[in-house]
Amino acid sequence: MNTIWILFAVIIAYLLGSIPTAVWYGKRFHGVDVRKHGSGNAGATNTFRVLGKRAGTIVMLVDILKGLSATMLAFALISLAAITKGQLVEYKLLLGVTAVIGHVFPLYTNFKGGKGVATLLGMVVSIQPLVALLCIIVFLLTLTFSKYVSLSSLLATLAFPILLMLPPFKTDEPILIFFGFFMFLTLAITHKKNIIRLLNGDENRTYLWAKKD
Repeated sequence: MNTIWILFAVIIAYLLGSIPTAVWYGKRFHGVDVRKHGSGNAGATNTFRVLGKRAGTIVMLVDILKGLSATMLAFALISLAAITKGQLVEYKLLLGVTAVIGHVFPLYTNFKGGKGVATLLGMVVSIQPLVALLCIIVFLLTLTFSKYVSLSSLLATLAFPILLMLPPFKTDEPILIFFGFFMFLTLAITHKKNIIRLLNGDENRTYLWAKKD
């Protein structure tokens, strides 16, 4: 029975992650398929570029909520006695990663989704809220000075495992550090084209705090 509950939670986490927020929101409220504009990516960043700050913010928050909700399913597994409290972090990771996979390969849009950064953030907020807040600060500072979302996402993701190795944030859960570096490498792979454009100096800039001149 425990295995069935865990499998059920994994399926729900994937379906939550699969919700194509950018696509559905763009079509419903703007009559626009964001995949046909800008970078063609079905994520919050492209929504900011194509539909503006309000739409981008809404899509980003919902995508964060997807990752947060998926990890919270681990508490339901505890209440069902499917897992123990000592397994909470491991199953939060499992369910959160499943949601990220759902975002990147969504069932509802032929398995072509976004890059999963916002959904990943939601998962991290659930697991390490203070460290997640610091990673958000790293993201915002980098974005403010560089205007590159891709660079900001990469540095914020890298900050997560590094912070967990330093006092006062040092964790007694080594799996979180390994996970952090693994997610950074994964993000680097999914952002390969962005990294090339960064090196070539022609990466798209995103202006969140002021209109582009």
